Formats: sequence, structure tokens, C-alpha cells
Amino acid sequence: MIAHRSAGAAEASRPQNGARLIVASFRERNDRKFRPKTGAERPSQGRPGPHKAPHKSAHDKASSDWLWGWHAVEAALANPRREKPRRLLASEDRARQLTERFGQPPALEIADAAQIARALPAGAVHQGVALKIDPLEPLPLDELAEDRSGPLVMLDQLTDPQNVGAIFRSAAAFGARGIILQDRNAPALAGALAKAAVGAVDILPHARVTNLSRALERLADLGWRAVGLDGAAQETLEAVLDERPTVLVLGSEGEGIRRLVSEHCDALARIPMPGGFESLNVSAAAAVALYELSRPRGTGAKG
Repeated sequence: MIAHRSAGAAEASRPQNGARLIVASFRERNDRKFRPKTGAERPSQGRPGPHKAPHKSAHDKASSDWLWGWHAVEAALANPRREKPRRLLASEDRARQLTERFGQPPALEIADAAQIARALPAGAVHQGVALKIDPLEPLPLDELAEDRSGPLVMLDQLTDPQNVGAIFRSAAAFGARGIILQDRNAPALAGALAKAAVGAVDILPHARVTNLSRALERLADLGWRAVGLDGAAQETLEAVLDERPTVLVLGSEGEGIRRLVSEHCDALARIPMPGGFESLNVSAAAAVALYELSRPRGTGAKG
């Protein structure tokens, strides 16, 4: 039974032919900039269980380590690689669901919708639950590349959180083994991104690397083959794929894959579009490509 208390608180870019773009060009959202963390949260007082949630500062509202939305929070709490929550805000109904699922979650605070919203960036659709937790630690690239049962996905300077989150979701759905991002020019795996991924950031491991070209060289040494998605490519994706473990390389929403990164790809390919409308959002293109990658290869595979 949950106690009820009311709460109180650059490599050169590679241009693409606009008429044949797979990745639609549209305005990217700027990465949200965050202030550094200030220190430990004040411990709760009194008996264990839900306690009051005080008003939060602007720093808290803009923090990159907030997750919100039921699926994102549930997946984070279920992930053994996560640290313990620093704060967990939930409505009474959501707190009941969390307790049924996890027992008494640490740091749980009962809060109404308005109080949860005050802790988050404006417009966050929190579904009655929000979690403040330390970011996930990335895996080393070599460790990520050990599992060859599905493709890897490399993101070349994709910065839109909704698109990156949707790619995580599709990658998990179609059996990818991990995502590779840059240390810089990539959004934090939290907030709106984690909400769009509906828990996939905690299901699918990721690696962060300093230089994507060097990462592709290392993956080649480990037996991986890189295929870049490019709307101006001569060959279709289906034609260039084989049974070798594949790294699918996706370029940014507006610029596509940068030149030096594309030069480290073993093949460049496009998605054929017989409908005559030759433009897809990058996350939609990723979903189509990942579906194609999930299909069996080899003699007789296509029936």
C-alpha cells in the first residue's frame, strides 16, 4: 500500500542531390545546453516511502538526466546497468503501478501532474511519471561489436532528439545490436529523445567515439562491413547487402553523411522509391533500411 502525501515541489560535409534525397532536409533543433550538476540531492527525512517534492530550480528543469514518460521510466528502472534513481516523481496511479512492478522504488515521491511538469522542460509529456537518474555509461566500441547477430547503426552528427529516439526504437524493433554516436554533436540519451525511443535507450546498448572514420576502420578490422545510406547512390540497399555483419551509417538530417565518413564506407546505397516521392525523414529511412537488413540473406532467402 502506497503512503499518500501531497507534494510540495568537423569533417567536410557531403552534399546530396535534393531530388533523390532519402533523408529529408529540415531544420534541426538545437541541442539543449545544460549547466553542470550542483551536488548531491538532499536526503529525504522521516519514514521511508513517498515524500514531498519541493519546488525545483531552473537548473533542475533543464537537466539532461531527466527521463519522462511511462515506457522510458519503466525501462530505465528495469535496466540493471543503471545507477539508483536520484528522484522519481509519480502520480498516485503511476506510483501504484511502479510499486507493483518493482516493489518500493527508491526515491519515490508522490506528485500531481503540475508538480511533475514544473521539474521538467516546458512541454514535456510526462504521462504522470518522471525520473532523475545518472546517464547510461556507453560500452567500449570493441565490446559493442562482439555481438554480430544483428547490424550496428552509426549516426553521423544527427542532433534532432526526436529522430535519434525514433532510430533507437526502430533499431531495437528490427534486431540491431547497438548504436554508435560521436562524443560530441550528438544529443544526450534522455529527455525528449528517451521519450521518443519508448524505452529503447535502455534496451539497446550504445558506444560513443571521438572519430567516426577511425571507428569504421576499427570495425573493419573486427570484420564489420559499413554501408552508408545515400539518396544519390547508384546501387540500392538490397543490392549491396550480403551475409557479413553490417554497420548501417546514417547522415544528418540536412547534410547527409560527411565526405570522410562516406569514404570509409564499403558501399553507399539508396532506398528505391517507386512512388515518385523521393524523400524520407532520416528516422523513416532508418526504419526501412533496418527492415531490409533484418531480412535473411543467401541462396533462396528471398523465395
